[in-house]
Amino acid sequence: MKNILVPVSPNENAKNTLQYAIDFASYLNANIFLVNIFSSTKISGSFVKIDEIFGQESKNFLVDLIESVDVKGVAISRVSFKGYDTFDSINDFCSLNAVDLIVTSAKNDHSSKNIFLGKVTGKMVKDLLTPVLIVPSTASFRPIKKVLLAIKRGKIKSEKTLDILLNIKNNFKAEINLIQVKTPKMEESKLKLNSTLELMINNATLTENATVFQGVLEFIREEDPDIICVIRRKRGFFKKLWEDDKVKKIDFESKIPLLVLKGKP
Repeated sequence: MKNILVPVSPNENAKNTLQYAIDFASYLNANIFLVNIFSSTKISGSFVKIDEIFGQESKNFLVDLIESVDVKGVAISRVSFKGYDTFDSINDFCSLNAVDLIVTSAKNDHSSKNIFLGKVTGKMVKDLLTPVLIVPSTASFRPIKKVLLAIKRGKIKSEKTLDILLNIKNNFKAEINLIQVKTPKMEESKLKLNSTLELMINNATLTENATVFQGVLEFIREEDPDIICVIRRKRGFFKKLWEDDKVKKIDFESKIPLLVLKGKP
C-alpha cells in the first residue's frame, strides 16, 4: 500500500480523521494525499476573483490542519482544488493518483446527528472501486492486532479484493477472525471459503442471522476488534443499506473503524 487519500472539509471530525490516517500510514510506510475540494457559486458582475479567495482559504485550512496533528514523519501532500461535485472529484483523483485506500470520517458534511454516514462518505462506499476505511468521530487509533472480518459468501471472485486486508495482517502482525453469516435461504455451497481467504484467517465462526451486521453485533463485544472489515458487493445488504447514499444511525452505527473492501458481484 503506497497512497492513502484523506478527503477533509472544515468540520469537527477533520483533525481526528487525519491523525488516525497518519498513525495508520506510519505502520505501512504509506504516503497521504490530504485533499480539500472547494466550490463557489457563479456570481455575476465584477466580484473580485472569488475562486482565488476560496482557493486560498482551502490551502490555509490544510496548512492549519496539518499543524494541529502529529505527522510522525509521514509524507503528506496537500491538495486543494475546485470541484462542482465532490464525489466525482474524489473518483477522478483516485484514478489519476493510484490511490490504494481512502480514509474518511463517517460524516464529512454537516448532516443530521441522526445520520451515521453522511452523503459523501455513503456514496464513496456505494459507488467507488477504491476500498474505504471509515473512522467514527470518537475513534482513536490503536495498533491493529485484531480484525473482525464479516462475510456471507465464502467465494471472493477477485483475490485483489483482499490485498488491503493482507497488507494490514502482515504489517501489523494482526490476527483475522472471521464471522461468516448464513442468512435465511442461503445455499450451503456458497459458504465454502476461497483458499486465499482460508489461509489468511486465524479463527472462523459460522452464525445464522438475517443480515451480516446482525452477525457482527452478536460477536463484537466478545471479539473486541480494532477494526471491522466487510466486503461490499453490488448485490447484497450494502446495496440496500446505501441506496439513498446516507445511513441513519437507527439502521447501522459503528464506534469501531469500519474497513469496506470492494468485491465483484
